[in-house]
Amino acid sequence: MVLKKIHTFAHINVITMALIHSFEKSGNYLFKHRSFFPLILFIIAVPVVYFTPYKNIPDNIKLVITLLAVILSLTGFIVRAVSIATTPKGTSGRNTKNGQVAESLNNTGIYSIVRHPLYLGNYLMWIGITVFTFNVYFIVIISLAFWLYYERIMFAEERFLEKKFGEKYLSWSLEVPAFFPSFSKYKKGTVPFSVKSILRREYSGFFANVLSFAFIDHLRFYFIYHHFEWDRISTFATAAALLITIFLRTLKHNTTVLHEPDRS
Repeated sequence: MVLKKIHTFAHINVITMALIHSFEKSGNYLFKHRSFFPLILFIIAVPVVYFTPYKNIPDNIKLVITLLAVILSLTGFIVRAVSIATTPKGTSGRNTKNGQVAESLNNTGIYSIVRHPLYLGNYLMWIGITVFTFNVYFIVIISLAFWLYYERIMFAEERFLEKKFGEKYLSWSLEVPAFFPSFSKYKKGTVPFSVKSILRREYSGFFANVLSFAFIDHLRFYFIYHHFEWDRISTFATAAALLITIFLRTLKHNTTVLHEPDRS
């Protein structure tokens, strides 16, 4: 009986380790290709916008929902900006080629209230875009897709950190929630806030977010009136965002204005 129990526990342990390995492997794969996830929004948004009864929604409700969508996306951008502005050199950031990277463990500032602020920021930015479609089902679908996609990425990332930092990581992870911030746990950051880091690293995400709103706005207008109208607020906002992006990209790649020796 004892031998049978030992064999059963060993079998369960093997299965558990296999599942952990599978989650970690798929998480690392998704981490490297996470930049393709936003394309899902563009593809699915087309039929969603087409079948959403926009004309039946009262104008005052449209205004409230639009403001909510913009506020959600702006909040997501701010969360990402704060994370980027207080991140030292040698962390994963936008790295998609070499896998996980971490020379130090971020556990103060925004990382003292939530373990994955960048992914939280991503979710808020994307959910703002989905809210702008005025389709509740789309919001639920994208939320579930985000959860399923990023759950494995976060799992793989945390396995990497656990292996590298051991007890220090475990103590931090047991205290700080993964995705929903706990503001009562805030500890003042040790890395100085850097506006240059935001300007250097977040212009592409900013432009993509503005472009996404414009895409949905023009797509909806076309489905309703069967022609494009370029004289719209979303067009001017996209043009302004594009100019800002080109300007910041030029500064980044052709000057040293945004360069910082101790930042990624």
